[in-house]
Formats: sequence, structure tokens, C-alpha cells
Amino acid sequence: MIKVIAEIGINHNGSVELAKKMIDAAKVAGCDYVKFQKRTPELCVPEHQKNIMRATPWGKMRYIDYKYKIEFGAKEYDEINEHCLERDIKWFASVWDIPSVDFMLNYTSVGKIPSALITNDELLKYARKKFDVLLISTGMSNEEEIEHAVEIGNPDIIFHTNSTYPSKINELNLNYIKRLKNKYPDKSIGYSGHEFGLVTTFATVPMGVEWIERHVTLDRTMWGSDQMVSIEPHGLIKLTKGIRNIEAALGIGGSRQVLGSELEKRKSLRG
Repeated sequence: MIKVIAEIGINHNGSVELAKKMIDAAKVAGCDYVKFQKRTPELCVPEHQKNIMRATPWGKMRYIDYKYKIEFGAKEYDEINEHCLERDIKWFASVWDIPSVDFMLNYTSVGKIPSALITNDELLKYARKKFDVLLISTGMSNEEEIEHAVEIGNPDIIFHTNSTYPSKINELNLNYIKRLKNKYPDKSIGYSGHEFGLVTTFATVPMGVEWIERHVTLDRTMWGSDQMVSIEPHGLIKLTKGIRNIEAALGIGGSRQVLGSELEKRKSLRG
């Protein structure tokens, strides 16, 4: 059965209460995990961007201050952890730097390296050493970079993705999933979608993905760079229901058998 990840990311805009509502939506929809993003802004924001002024819902502020504004710390993640335990849903985060790896180990043994950082050998090695289960995304990466990341990080799960928001349908290259499955038969292969709609995500199910990840929000009109391509709660229900229906419809393969209600039809028409 495919594992479904609801990527909350930074769509909470620094609000624990919004994050809890998104967790609840993921639980209602039947998702297996919710995921956040954990970074140390001082390390992750390039020097030339730190003092750029940016308009935000809290007024104009330096970009580095904005990043700290929406970044959850121990207090917030303690609440998130408790809420997930109460709702019986698992959670983890994409980690953007080594201190974030250490931070997340207080809560989970699962971690993900985002597409932007799979060329960071130091982070890959450290995350592999620390996490029991390591995921990587492969957006904006060429074949050689993916090969190198798999060699260095030895991830358990590799996600095919396109890192543009929203992704163009004709640039999704879903057939690359087949290549990943053939090339890395000992790895689980997943799909992380940033496109509009659900149809193309559904198309990955019969291709054999074992994980599907989509961004989730309460309202796509909320402020934030990821909101527009995120799925609202009713859409998240459609996503999980569609995945489960396709899994059921695919069946077990093998030789043709007469099953269930067809037996009655066979009897009535053939005697």
C-alpha cells in the first residue's frame, strides 16, 4: 500500500494552530505522514539575501527576519509532536542543515534531504549516519548528481519530482520513475508533485511508486510561496481516496480469473 505524505512545509506561516488544523485535515483524509521543513536561517539564507526587504503579512522586514518569523523551534515542535501523537499520525521534516538534523532527532528517526541539497555531500553523509530512514528528492538534478547522491547518502527512498512551483505538465517526465525503479531495485521510489490537479499524481500509482507526497494547505489563497500548488482539505481526501481506489482496481495481476460478482453473471449467462 502506497504511503501518503501531506507536506505542510512552511504553509503554517509560523502558526502552530494552523499547523494543527493541517495535521487534522491530513488525518481525516487518511494520510500516513505529515511533513514539515526544518532549517537554521542563519546557515541557509545566502548572505546577499539576508538584508533584502520583503513585504509580509507582518509588514516589511528583512528576509532573514522573515525566515526566523516562520521557523518553528522546540516549543512549537513539542506541540506538533504531542498533537500528532494524539491524532495517531506520524510526522517528520525535510532538513536543510546539520543542526536541523540534530534537532529533528529529538522527535523522529526519519528525515528527508530536499532537492536543493542533494549535492551537499556533508549533509547527506551526516543525515545517513543519524537517521534510520533517509529520503531524498531529486528535483533540478541531472543523472550524475542523482547517482552521486545515492552513492554518498545511500537513501532508503528516492523521490522523483520537478522543483518548479507549479510544475508544467509536459515537464513532469513521469516515465523517469520507471528508470529509477529499474536502476535502483533495492530502493523504494516515490513521487513528490508540485503540479496543479491530481490526475498526473494518480498516473504514478500504476507505475509502482511506493510513496506519494503533495503539499497541503487550508486555503490556497493564504499568503506564502507554496500555497498556490498545495491541496486543500477536500482535495486531500480526493487524493487519498483516488490512490486507494486505483490500488484496488489494479488487482494482483497474474492469469485471468473470474472473481466476485462476475461469477453470478457467468452463471446466469452460461449456465
